[in-house]
Amino acid sequence: QLQLVESGGGLVHAGGSLRLSCSASGTTFIINVMGWYRQAPVKQRELVAAITSGGATRYADSMLGRFTISRDNGENTVYLQMNSLKPEDTAVYYCAADPDIKRLWFGEYAYWGQGTQVTVSS
Repeated sequence: QLQLVESGGGLVHAGGSLRLSCSASGTTFIINVMGWYRQAPVKQRELVAAITSGGATRYADSMLGRFTISRDNGENTVYLQMNSLKPEDTAVYYCAADPDIKRLWFGEYAYWGQGTQVTVSS
């Protein structure tokens, strides 16, 4: 079984930065791709960014240039550096992982964390 635990969320003013972390434990050897998704109130969950074990990345267009995903394979941890935050970035941010590298493009990850709240005040 694989467990994902997010941390690093909180309250920040617009223009500020936050760094989210997601630590994986359990059957971590199966992971080939990890991603960040977010869900704001009354909105659908959306991709933020994803990264493969080889370092290939994918970003949602609205996050390009502001957010950076990175991964420490040795520590089974994925990070999301978020800069120039806007109030519309307010959401619960979820970490996801999957053995299938195709999830980088097609989503539908098998494993999810509980989420961490990010609130950006104006």
